[in-house]
Amino acid sequence: MPETSAGTASGNGAVAVRNGRKQSPLDAGLTWLDDRLGVAKGGRTFLDKIFPDHWSFLLGEIALYSFVVLVATGIFLTLYFVPSAAQVVYHGRYKPLDGVKMSAAYASTVHISFGVRSGLVIRQMHHWAADVFIGAIAVHMCRIFFTGAFRKPRELNWIIGVSLLFLAIVNGFLGYSLPDDLISGTGLRIAYSIILSIPLVGSYLAEFVFGGVFPGNGDIIQRMFILHVLIIPVIIAGLIGAHLALLVKQKHTQFPGKGRTEQNVVGSPMFPTFMAKTTGFFFMVAGVLWLLGGLAQINPIWQFGPYIPYKVSYAVQPDWYMGWLDGALRIMPSWEFAGFGHTIPFEVFLPGVLFPGLTATLFVLWPFIEQKLTGDRAEHHLLDRPRDRPRRTAIGAAALSFYFVLFCASSTDLLANFFGISLNIVLWSFRFLVIIVPIVVGLFTYRICLDMAGAPRVGKRKRAMVVLRTPEGEYYTVESEPRPGEGHEELEPAPVPDFIEGIAEGNGAGETEPGVRRVGR
Repeated sequence: MPETSAGTASGNGAVAVRNGRKQSPLDAGLTWLDDRLGVAKGGRTFLDKIFPDHWSFLLGEIALYSFVVLVATGIFLTLYFVPSAAQVVYHGRYKPLDGVKMSAAYASTVHISFGVRSGLVIRQMHHWAADVFIGAIAVHMCRIFFTGAFRKPRELNWIIGVSLLFLAIVNGFLGYSLPDDLISGTGLRIAYSIILSIPLVGSYLAEFVFGGVFPGNGDIIQRMFILHVLIIPVIIAGLIGAHLALLVKQKHTQFPGKGRTEQNVVGSPMFPTFMAKTTGFFFMVAGVLWLLGGLAQINPIWQFGPYIPYKVSYAVQPDWYMGWLDGALRIMPSWEFAGFGHTIPFEVFLPGVLFPGLTATLFVLWPFIEQKLTGDRAEHHLLDRPRDRPRRTAIGAAALSFYFVLFCASSTDLLANFFGISLNIVLWSFRFLVIIVPIVVGLFTYRICLDMAGAPRVGKRKRAMVVLRTPEGEYYTVESEPRPGEGHEELEPAPVPDFIEGIAEGNGAGETEPGVRRVGR
């Protein structure tokens, strides 16, 4: 078969020929794909994407890889879980519950734990991955807040991150409630009361969601299951994809340092350096979650028993990410409004509906609030050090202490029992602490930031001073030599080339090596 400019294949079909050069089957396949999709230019740009080298950027990767583990373990659990409130009599491998009447959802969860090979490890791994996923997002958002990474042009990515955080919290609560054990059933009863407290539409909405007066007709299990395994995960996956797409489209933020400006990014390219590091980090995250699933017990539902509406467990708390909401519900005074034929229970509506709504709204609008207050509308690609922005850092520290006090308030009954004091005293203490602690923390943080900003060597390890004497008798001091590993050395940054190495195709002088194609970025 004669050769053409488009390329030919040899008689045995094993070697392709393009522009007079032989190609391996892999090269021929990639060339065929590039001729039709034009992926070489975009692929080169993607592989040249620069990622700064700083430990704080790993927080987002922990969240991403925890989500991957969540999906993988969730698929396994879905194969065995029965999302039904139908009553069955248990006759499984866990003998203490033998003959006990329970829902099919609870029975299937116990069966996964004791009757399915590796079921308990996978279920606990799934639970730990959910906790780590939400925690990593929260800490990652704190890093973004304190360093100012939410500023123009990254406001949209901040909104995506806030949406991911609250979707993850909601989905975590739904998954926590699916086993229909005594603890999760109590949480569902609280959720029912929160929905019921919404003025005007609360009673209708609660009846629609639960299929009647609590505990309803049992449809809530199937509805939560569909939301937990399908609808919300798809939304989360879409938001993660949008987040990563914006990350690639926009320049990555970086801390000020050697060779770093607002117009460049200094770090490691996607391929091969970052890809190798992030792959290893994925296996580290997955390995830690696997160890937690096998060695650290979490949510032992067989000890709690099946949910019975007239029973309430003592000395239990929800997963950590619901602690702030649980604490707000506990310390809220018993206020209500009654009139015009309606009752609004403020003790539930304010902490359970209005407070989370205001929290989410404030988080979403914060980039625009700060932009309005500071008048700063310029693009920023270099990050702030928290000490250099004392007002923002003080506000963030005060907010964190506020939510931490609410988190601690979710253990009021345990604290009262442990210290042997009145529960009423504990409640009133937290009502004062939730106001006093954030003010004190905010003022203290602001003062510390001002002091740190005025110190020239703050954040650096102090070296020993050597006292010397001149021949004339004068004394002076010099710093000692840095200890091994104390200095921070960086390679000289080199620009990313505009083209793949090589010159135009041709014969004679200037001919490229076989298989090299010149592709502009």
